[in-house]
Amino acid sequence: VIQGAQSGEFLRRMHQLLLGEDGFYDEVFAALHIPYEPVRWVADVSTSHEGDLDKATRVMELIHAYRVRGHLMADTDPLAFKVRTHPDLDVVNHGLTLWDLDREFPVGGFASHRVMKLRDVLGVLRDSYCRSVGLEYMHLQDPEQRTWLQDRVEKKAQAPDRELQLHVLKRLNAAEAFESFLQTKFVGQKRFSLEGGESVIPVLDAVLSGAAKGGLDEVVIGMAHRGRLNVLANIVGKSYSQIFREFEGNLDPRTVQGSGDVKYHLGAEGTFTAADGSSCGVTLCSNPSHLEAVNPVLEGIVRAKQDVIDKGEAGYTVLPLLLHGDAAFAGQGVVAETLQMGQLRGYRTGGTVHVVINNQVGFTTAPEYSRSSTYSTDVARTVQAPIFHVNGDDPEACVRVARLAFDFRQAFKKDVVIDLVCYRKRGHNEGDDPSMTQPLMYDVIDRKRSVRKTYTEQLVGRGDITLEEAEEALKDYQAQLERVFAETRDAATATAPQPAMDDVLDLSTVETAVSQAVLDRLGRSQLEVPDGFTLHPKLAPLMQRRAEMVTQGGIDWGFGEMLALGSLLLQGTPVRLAGQDSRRGTFVQRHATLFDRHSGAEHTPLRHLGEGSAPFYIYDSLLSEFAALGFEYGYSVVRPDTLVLWEAQFGDFVNGAMTVVDEFISSGEAKWGQRTGVTLLLPHGYEGQGPDHSSSRVERFLQLCAEDNMTIASPTTPAQHFHLLRAQALAGSHRPLIVVTPKSMLRLKAAASAPADFTSGRWQPVLADPEAFAPEAVTRVVLCSGKIYYDLAAARRKSGDTSVALLRLEQLYPVPAAQVRDALAAYPAATDVVWVQEEPANMGAWSHIALSLPEELPEQIRLRRLSRRASASPAAGSSKVHESEQATLVAAVFARQG
Repeated sequence: VIQGAQSGEFLRRMHQLLLGEDGFYDEVFAALHIPYEPVRWVADVSTSHEGDLDKATRVMELIHAYRVRGHLMADTDPLAFKVRTHPDLDVVNHGLTLWDLDREFPVGGFASHRVMKLRDVLGVLRDSYCRSVGLEYMHLQDPEQRTWLQDRVEKKAQAPDRELQLHVLKRLNAAEAFESFLQTKFVGQKRFSLEGGESVIPVLDAVLSGAAKGGLDEVVIGMAHRGRLNVLANIVGKSYSQIFREFEGNLDPRTVQGSGDVKYHLGAEGTFTAADGSSCGVTLCSNPSHLEAVNPVLEGIVRAKQDVIDKGEAGYTVLPLLLHGDAAFAGQGVVAETLQMGQLRGYRTGGTVHVVINNQVGFTTAPEYSRSSTYSTDVARTVQAPIFHVNGDDPEACVRVARLAFDFRQAFKKDVVIDLVCYRKRGHNEGDDPSMTQPLMYDVIDRKRSVRKTYTEQLVGRGDITLEEAEEALKDYQAQLERVFAETRDAATATAPQPAMDDVLDLSTVETAVSQAVLDRLGRSQLEVPDGFTLHPKLAPLMQRRAEMVTQGGIDWGFGEMLALGSLLLQGTPVRLAGQDSRRGTFVQRHATLFDRHSGAEHTPLRHLGEGSAPFYIYDSLLSEFAALGFEYGYSVVRPDTLVLWEAQFGDFVNGAMTVVDEFISSGEAKWGQRTGVTLLLPHGYEGQGPDHSSSRVERFLQLCAEDNMTIASPTTPAQHFHLLRAQALAGSHRPLIVVTPKSMLRLKAAASAPADFTSGRWQPVLADPEAFAPEAVTRVVLCSGKIYYDLAAARRKSGDTSVALLRLEQLYPVPAAQVRDALAAYPAATDVVWVQEEPANMGAWSHIALSLPEELPEQIRLRRLSRRASASPAAGSSKVHESEQATLVAAVFARQG
């Protein structure tokens, strides 16, 4: 070394020393006479060409791993900061080391680069997927959608400008001030506050601003009660004075029909105005406490509004926006049912923006007891929806996600989910003490500063705004609330008398007959198929018979129904019919849509009735009852001009949709003044098919009847069905219609109708006995409904008994008492009046009839019952037992009293 320095070789030799060139240390130690045994180290990083390729592959695997699993390391929980790890995201597990951080690798366009240092790759990945937002999207099968998201996520996030920051702060101020004011003025009253999740307001503001700027016509919001009052005030624009009057109990009964509802279930309409001055309509749907029940109702409302606007499927200018609770999103089956509707022809609305207000607890139940999935939103993965998990304490990230979610919906017409992870400051409601069941969680919550305070401090700390500006904005908002509160207290509180249900509906007064020309036109339509269209060999003769029925008679149930729908279309009344296998019909009876035998092409005759006819929407629904019926209810609310029908495959399938019946169909008008003309078709009849395919459980519907809220009917002829459906569509007032439709009667010759029955007459709530018996010979009058009439009539013909008259009660509610009295008056010698039903004594219409009809009858008449004995099951499982029961029942009707 000394020699090297003297000869000018010092620098070169030191360079050799630092690099550890082969043989150098041997030379040095030999010159110094020091014993030395060389150690040969294996290179830490391979410099071979093959190794470089392997490392590059590993880097691409790491990028993919972050795209798939990065959300698991994201800081999305505002209640706990913890360092999250996952083996798939550890560079060591991908064959990479610390020494690779500053090496450059080809990255194939990642973050718009061709090559990048591993250190920079990791920086982009962590910023994109592991900060305040975790994104799940790699389950999307469409590469265009994945690339669209990557292009917008895998880049450095731009800090919002001062104007946006002030706008977000203003929205947070409004959200928190509203809740604080109510908490102060209405201590202990339930309001299901948004405290802890105030970032929902900036999120909704961002989505609606996007809708307004994008020229959408309207945003329709559905949500449960958490945060509902805040959304009503700060998004929909419901006046504070009206909200406060509701808290004071000063309600105007004229604003609702009947009993009304609690304040946090009510809906409203308004106009949303964005910061730039653009605007769009906004509606918040009324909703009961059945949490997610509003989901399909909202989708039906949106689809109806889109059909009215009629800009085509590419329009979708009405945006559905659903807010969910985390426990409900995971636990309520109607969520999955509604998600499945998203891309179906009969139900799609161009994509829904879902916002999950993730309290991280459901009432008192922790996530580990309420779901098996990692996230409450995992069910949305089934429909290829991207899911954004965002920390509710980062309002800027929340707004960024909201904008991205809206843009994705607009680009791909698909559902998108925002999982806004927050907390619930005051428990399930303001009277609840959550610390009894979540003590550790609420220890943290009690110490937390609000998101508004935290965000304000960040803005002030960064120098974006002054503290005086922030406090002044909040004081101004509080002053506005105090002023409105004072005005509300001083306002007159006189109330109007409670109104009764108005315009009582009587379908029997509606003119429903049509001309023979209309029947002829509809008959011809059954044979008019496109050129080259090949009918199924079993269908061709049926369609030919239909064309002949309009002149020769024998019109059966399926064609009678088509005549009702087709005649409405010709009059300009749209018709929508959806149900399980409804185009063909469960019992091979309808054939509203025909299929080419060779190509499978579709043809729906009633859609080709000529210029001027109204649209005919008919769809085979998804195998759902809850969501499917909820959708049709929502659709019917918006389209009173349309006959909207939902058909159950079997009548008892409506069991799965009784939430919709209970909470919307039967009581929506009483609670919210929300009218509907939705019609339910429920196949019913005891033919020995067992407990699950016999009864439509009509007793359940009758129990819900009051104040003329529904019409429940059981027509026994195609003509009666024809007049009933037309009356429902053409009546000036609307109420829900429940139709108990037949199964075996569909092809019963005795039940067929003549053309004259369609060209004259109208709906008849009571049908007299068609047999012209001498009135004085009749000693027993039978009241019955539905299919059993034909069993009794056949038995009477066989026995020749002329002492028993058969009256058909076609309308079960409202009970046509006057018509029943008139029909009974035709038999002055009758002293025995019997209600006969196929159903067990504790089912069917008997309980309703026994409570409502006797008081309407003459005093000398005592009404008694004949039926199967009371039973826990709707029907016998054995066909032989059924036949024996039926024979016994029919025989009892004609037995002489002892």
